[in-house]
Amino acid sequence: MSHTPLSDLVRQGWQVVSYSVTDSSGETWHHNFLLARNSQHKVLTVRKKMLGDGVVATEMEV
Repeated sequence: MSHTPLSDLVRQGWQVVSYSVTDSSGETWHHNFLLARNSQHKVLTVRKKMLGDGVVATEMEV
């Protein structure tokens, strides 16, 4: 898993359309990015790993 999932997607031609952050029960911040490319859209959610260094990223096609 990459430590820079957003940068990797931007290099692939995705544009950030919107951004929001969610506080998950006061413990973990989830950073949500709406991305667009060629009339495709996806949501990228990034959060810090609970144990160790790095991030956990999930992508959802919308």
